[in-house]
Amino acid sequence: MSIRLKIIFVVLPLLIVTILLVGITSAFSARSGITRVAIEALGFKAQELQQYANNQWDLLVSNDLAGNEDYLAVTRRAVESYAMTLVRGGSELIFAVDADGSPVMTTAAVDLTPEETASLAALASQSSEGWQRLTVGGDERVGQAFVFGPFGWYVVVSDTEENFYAEVDEINVRTYYILGGALIVAVVMLLLFAGILTGPLSRMVRTMLQITQTNDLSQRVAVEYRDEIGAMARTFNRMLVKLQSADRQIRSFALSAVVAQRNERKIRNIFQKYVPADVISGIFDNPESALVGRDETLAILFTDIRNFTTLSEGFNPYDLVSYLNRYFEPLVDIIMNHGGIVDKYVGDALMAFFGAPNKHGDEEVQAVLSALEMQKAIAEVNEAHIDEGRPVFKTGIGVNYGQVIVGNIGSQKKMDYTIIGDPVNYGSRLEGLTKQYHQDIIVSKSIFRKIKTQVPARFLDFVQPKGKTTGQSIYTVAKDLTESEKQGWKAYHEGIRFFFSRRFDRARGYFKQTLDHIPSDWLAREYIDRCNRYVAAPPPPDWNGVNIMTSK
Repeated sequence: MSIRLKIIFVVLPLLIVTILLVGITSAFSARSGITRVAIEALGFKAQELQQYANNQWDLLVSNDLAGNEDYLAVTRRAVESYAMTLVRGGSELIFAVDADGSPVMTTAAVDLTPEETASLAALASQSSEGWQRLTVGGDERVGQAFVFGPFGWYVVVSDTEENFYAEVDEINVRTYYILGGALIVAVVMLLLFAGILTGPLSRMVRTMLQITQTNDLSQRVAVEYRDEIGAMARTFNRMLVKLQSADRQIRSFALSAVVAQRNERKIRNIFQKYVPADVISGIFDNPESALVGRDETLAILFTDIRNFTTLSEGFNPYDLVSYLNRYFEPLVDIIMNHGGIVDKYVGDALMAFFGAPNKHGDEEVQAVLSALEMQKAIAEVNEAHIDEGRPVFKTGIGVNYGQVIVGNIGSQKKMDYTIIGDPVNYGSRLEGLTKQYHQDIIVSKSIFRKIKTQVPARFLDFVQPKGKTTGQSIYTVAKDLTESEKQGWKAYHEGIRFFFSRRFDRARGYFKQTLDHIPSDWLAREYIDRCNRYVAAPPPPDWNGVNIMTSK
């Protein structure tokens, strides 16, 4: 925005406010005066009508005719006739309504809507006297109202708002014209004076723009006046002298910065294939913390292709690498889409974790959802293998959750952003159990606690993996269950409850029900075999159901 406009925007509001205050004050004063006179005029008519009605009623009472309907009718007509003499314009209307809001006296024909009748009835019931705003026959009206008790009338001496405020509106219109003319003159004057004040500045700006566009630091700004603007021009000229001497240094620094930035981008692009982008950013921002590990509670995921050694015999080395890349590509995308990080590849195995370096609060759920989507992606890869006449990949996935050490672990010469700790080893053991339990996915109890309300989960066994000294519950998960699978799982969990209560015969019945719903269920058959063994030869009294693993 130019200085000229700024001057206008500063000064113009002051003029507008002043003019508006004067105009509004004048209009308000005129409106108030005219309104007061008009209100007094309507009030005078209402007072005269009320006095006349009271006089007529007093005549009836003094002559003991208040109970005579004929004289009452004559008196009402007399009041109505007197009301008509008070009307001076076509817009004026004097009327009276009864307690129901129905007209009983009027100086002109009135057609009330049900809403208007209800409104008038409400005013009559409240005995609202004095100045009123109301709608009658579709016209917005103002008037003075009073209650004439002897007849039960609610009387209103009114005029239309349009006619009542006509002179006020005319004053307002004239005021607006005056205000508009004053504003136009003010703007024109401001433009002229602002142009005179800002002309030297505009010429100085044009010279500055020419210098910046041509990079010709030898040019100078003309000093036109001996005032603040002239001082600004002299200061700018001195600054140009300094800039000429600094220009060479600036160009040198800029070149160095561009080279450094280009090198940083190259390093980032290369290492993002091996290390997460968040980790690389952290190293650039704080290089001294690169070798510092920290405790974090994460979700750990392991995958492994079963019998890969045997399967690989059917591939030549080049095809094997190609098929593994095809296998890993969708898995890595799924992990990254769920906020996970691929830690490492170990041959055909993959390790990933969720919750570092940035936590999102639902790492356990994201890890399990990743596992479910990965199995679906593997099935699609296997369809391509089948079309090509190649063997399919059968993959087990283990998911655990626990506290580990995470960070750039290694030495100054070689490091990995990875995690270490017992939960990592246990996650690997869970993956190994998928083959023994004929499951695609096995998760730990710590995972189950976090996801049991969001993902369907099924208890598998109470096991003690190799290297562990205590038993641990393990579970499997599913994306969706059919109605038959839901019934089968329900029967299965009832069987598990009786099994670990040493009621093996009862448990066997529920496992058989599971097979009725899921005929191919390996777990139900496994537990039926265990029940048969324990029914024939009950376990010792200290039996706790732990299945001790002797291999990984």
